Amino acid sequence: MYTEKVANNIFKIKADSNVYFLDFKEKIVVDTGSDSYKGIVRKGLSRLVDLDKIKKVIFTHLHYDHTGNPDLFRNAKFFASSGEIEDFRKDPKGASVDYGNKLSVELSPLGKLEGFKIINTPGHTRGSICLLYIKEKILFSGDTLFYNGIGRTDLPTSAPELMKESLDKIKKIGYKVLCPGHEY
Repeated sequence: MYTEKVANNIFKIKADSNVYFLDFKEKIVVDTGSDSYKGIVRKGLSRLVDLDKIKKVIFTHLHYDHTGNPDLFRNAKFFASSGEIEDFRKDPKGASVDYGNKLSVELSPLGKLEGFKIINTPGHTRGSICLLYIKEKILFSGDTLFYNGIGRTDLPTSAPELMKESLDKIKKIGYKVLCPGHEY
């Protein structure tokens, strides 16, 4: 099956890019996957929660394979880093790496998030972020760090000169569980 339990109240839906559901008091989704996997995302999440109860969607970055299903979350607010939003407003096609550019939701800058440390990790994109769930030391790394490597840094809004610094920052965190954007 496409759904996997990561920890108490945290689930992963494997759909090209991973979608994470945080079953906390406030229901949160981290990244929404590619729209070509909409059925898998909908089915996997619907087994866990009524999608109308999702109140917050957080994007680790705004590439199309992480932002393709916002329409599943009718009652959610959508968040990304300020830098990511700025790049998207300047060049939606380049920032999303999608020349069909379907992301049409209102984006708000992610401020504080209770129980989490938000880590700016430019490299894959200038506005990439990682989220550390402090209680369980779970790192949601988007495309900054995978099990077997790092995200590409040759895309329109990449910052290759900053990737090493971001990876060094992540190494110092001491996370116990890595939740990357993809399974590679």
